[in-house]
Amino acid sequence: MMEDLFMWFILFWSVLVFVLVAIGGYFMFRKFLKKLPKEDGNSILDWQDYYINKTLHLWTEDKKAFLNELVEPVPELFRDIAKQKIAGKIGEYAVEENASELTEELIVKGYIAATPKRDHKFLRKKLAEKNIDVSPYELYFEQSS
Repeated sequence: MMEDLFMWFILFWSVLVFVLVAIGGYFMFRKFLKKLPKEDGNSILDWQDYYINKTLHLWTEDKKAFLNELVEPVPELFRDIAKQKIAGKIGEYAVEENASELTEELIVKGYIAATPKRDHKFLRKKLAEKNIDVSPYELYFEQSS
């Protein structure tokens, strides 16, 4: 009886360790793929850092606070990574538009483009809480995939 229980424990523990290592490996592999250089010689993360550094002077305290409020629904463990990805996309749009300051529209547009479609309901809810009309951004919601 005791040997059978111990064998089941070992089997359960082995499966659990395998699953946890597989999950960790999956996320490490995704990060590795983002770090691989593309045709232009820069990786996705290199471009993200470039756009963040290029537009760093445009981020005022109120714009940082606005972005922080928008990413509140993201679990704390992933919040910093999400903010960095979103800030990179906002920076890309700001550079493309040659913006002299960050606007609410740029921030929301960058957030929509940088997040998967399944997360847009959280953004809509957050914008509604802040009494911000979502209708000007419907085009961006439809364009993102």
